[in-house]
Amino acid sequence: MKLAYSPASPYVRKVNACAIARGIDKQVERWKVGTTDPALLDFNPLSKVPTLILDDGTRLYDSPVICEYLDSVGSAPKLFPAAGPARWKAITQQALGDGILDATQPRRREIALPQDDGRKAYIELQRGKVKRSLAELEKDAGSLGDLKTIGEITIGCALGYLDFRYANEPWRPGHPKLEAWYAKVVKLPPLAETTPVG
Repeated sequence: MKLAYSPASPYVRKVNACAIARGIDKQVERWKVGTTDPALLDFNPLSKVPTLILDDGTRLYDSPVICEYLDSVGSAPKLFPAAGPARWKAITQQALGDGILDATQPRRREIALPQDDGRKAYIELQRGKVKRSLAELEKDAGSLGDLKTIGEITIGCALGYLDFRYANEPWRPGHPKLEAWYAKVVKLPPLAETTPVG
């Protein structure tokens, strides 16, 4: 299988972290491609990364879909728990982590544009989403484990992205439990081996 990727994408990081957690990262060929490259359109009409191209030509896109597919490969313990409370918890955590990314990625572009009232209001709206999400994660930090679920991996990638792109807006103050959890899991292979650079 081949993964279309961009090195700085936190969604790609999430996919790579899942592959490492499952012990199948060596089975994934990497294809570095820009989202404006017409070649990507042959595999994803949205022209987005990550896109996973399976050996039979099947194309999967969007990180939740790709991560769930990777969870079906190999015999390692599942990152997506079986149906029941543990699954709802894990996929809700994934949604919260993805929501942090969804609120931060576009904001980088908005900051670079002329700051009219509408744009300032949009930026503040996105900041509010992150702030509330961090408060929710702080409340639940005691229940987070060692990157054993898709939820924990996604949260780790989201916090790492805040460090990577928003170091001037530190998230740790006011979130000591979440900070302690992240300090522990960022050293584990799924996050340690996928740390963005640049």
